[in-house]
Amino acid sequence: MTDLGLFLSRKSVNRSDVSRKTGISKTRLSELSNNRRTKLRVTELYLIALAIDVDPCEVLKDVCKDLKLKN
Repeated sequence: MTDLGLFLSRKSVNRSDVSRKTGISKTRLSELSNNRRTKLRVTELYLIALAIDVDPCEVLKDVCKDLKLKN
């Protein structure tokens, strides 16, 4: 499962509802939630955050928590 998938699970998000509100297909949401190789677009992140009534920065921080700058 991806970091986005874990985030959505912790928030008990209904993915069908998110799909309806955002226009992101259920298949795409499933890919974003389960396939680590699938790239999340910033527009998708923003729409998902709006649909679940969460600050987009909260989603971004959670999804990107493992990213670090090179020294």
